[in-house]
Amino acid sequence: MASSALICDTQPWKDLKAHLEDVKKTHLRDLLSDAERCKSMMVDFDGITLDYSRQRATPQTLGQLYKLAEAAHLKEKINRMFNGERINSTENRSVLHVALRAPRDAVINSDGKNVVPDVWNVLDKIKEFSEKVRSGSWVGATGKPLTNVISVGIGGSFLGPLFVHTALQTDPEASKSAKGRQLRFLANVDPIDVARNITGLNPETTLVVVVSKTFTTAETMLNARTLRAWISKELGPSAVAKHMVAVSTNLKLVEEFGIDPKNAFAFWDWVGGRYSVCSAVGVLPLSLQYGFPVVEKFLKGAASIDQHFYSTPFEKNIPVLLGLLSVWNVSFFGYSARAILPYSQALEKFAPHIQQVSMESNGKGVSIDGKPLPLETGEIDFGEPGTNGQHSFYQLIHQGRVIPCDFIGVVKSQQPVYLEGEVVNNHDELMSNFFAQPDALAYGKTPEQLQQENVSSHLIPHKTFSGNRPSLSLLLASLDSYKVGQLLAIYEHRVAVQGFIWGINSFDQWGVELGKSLATQVRKQLNASRTKGETVQGFNFSTATMLTKYLKESSDVPANPSTILPQI
Repeated sequence: MASSALICDTQPWKDLKAHLEDVKKTHLRDLLSDAERCKSMMVDFDGITLDYSRQRATPQTLGQLYKLAEAAHLKEKINRMFNGERINSTENRSVLHVALRAPRDAVINSDGKNVVPDVWNVLDKIKEFSEKVRSGSWVGATGKPLTNVISVGIGGSFLGPLFVHTALQTDPEASKSAKGRQLRFLANVDPIDVARNITGLNPETTLVVVVSKTFTTAETMLNARTLRAWISKELGPSAVAKHMVAVSTNLKLVEEFGIDPKNAFAFWDWVGGRYSVCSAVGVLPLSLQYGFPVVEKFLKGAASIDQHFYSTPFEKNIPVLLGLLSVWNVSFFGYSARAILPYSQALEKFAPHIQQVSMESNGKGVSIDGKPLPLETGEIDFGEPGTNGQHSFYQLIHQGRVIPCDFIGVVKSQQPVYLEGEVVNNHDELMSNFFAQPDALAYGKTPEQLQQENVSSHLIPHKTFSGNRPSLSLLLASLDSYKVGQLLAIYEHRVAVQGFIWGINSFDQWGVELGKSLATQVRKQLNASRTKGETVQGFNFSTATMLTKYLKESSDVPANPSTILPQI
């Protein structure tokens, strides 16, 4: 199915390039005055409303984007993903994160085998184990219940589960289920992260989940050995089997580490790290914290979007529309960034997660066939919850460079507050900004309006807003675990759509390898210099100078230290 032709060489791409010049002549003020156009750019599905009327696009634009999707064989590529074909061609793997949340009776094949029973075997095992821990029937080495969990992993083993955890912390159902429990995430190899994670915790009541598919990830395994030393120092080496479990497929290394292989929870090579939150990577620590029923609801939310994405015509398909509009903004308007702006503090870790999902997936310079691309792919994703972001970087968004924005709002707050005598309640105050900001970006404020307000002439240039800045809005009926799952899947599939259109492989990440391999060389040098006093060699002048300075100014570091753990 992979085509050797670049998408930018197709007629629909060229037609969109020509059409762009017409769209540029029309301001969003004028586009928004067309009620029929706006009505056609709203989509409702299962408690979610998408409004993309503030995109610099006309119905004709959408028609041409659908033709572009046809030229890119988008529907066939979606089908190939769901059918388990090896669309990750550089690693020769299927891409089946949709199988992780499929109903028990679904059939999703990889290499001719239905993988859904395997998925549910692991889910059932997680349910059983998490219920034992939460009920107190599984206890630590000294007989105390394990009420604290540290999940050790990095990248997709950390950002996705952290996003979901943060979103559920204040959900009434989830927070009730988590009463008396703590979940922390240890990702960075920086010892400060270790110190912050173990501060205030007792090894007797702590369970460590080590997340590493191969059990060889350098940062994760060093952190795992550090926590193993922390547990062993307090409780003895034999306690490790009671206080550490694994999410891994390398049972040999799991056992050598000191973890009982029976307490290893599998996932598969058709699950990419950044798409793994719905596997044991996320489901295990989240079930330990919130209970399996809450997490199962999250999985069902993601599954609802999977089915919507797979079966809904493009005109009403939320991930497809978002993906096509992103291609329009990046590749045609040349907007290089996207702001993700959730008007919910519970979603404060959503942008960092999507940052990885998007930028690691679509930050590519060659086509899936290995041809250099004459076009930019991917975008720089960043964001912050509203209204915090308004007091941080919105200045640039309003009057600096143009950055398309995703506004995400919630109808019902997880934790409503009402104060007697206030004009509006706290959530209405938040949502007033959610509704106002997109219009401010779209309409702007003209010099003529400022003159009518008697603004001093020398201030008019500073107070003028050009407007015509695109955004879209997603309004969720609520923010329970089901809706969190939906939101995750919308953005996962949006990223896939972009990659399918651009003709790149959104499911590999070779760009992360070079820095890691160079770090190995530095690691060997640091060891040789610390233990044998060898001089720095084999590096360019700049790196050698900085390394030498680093070693000189940290010469008090012991060469062969005994174990020393953080002390706070």
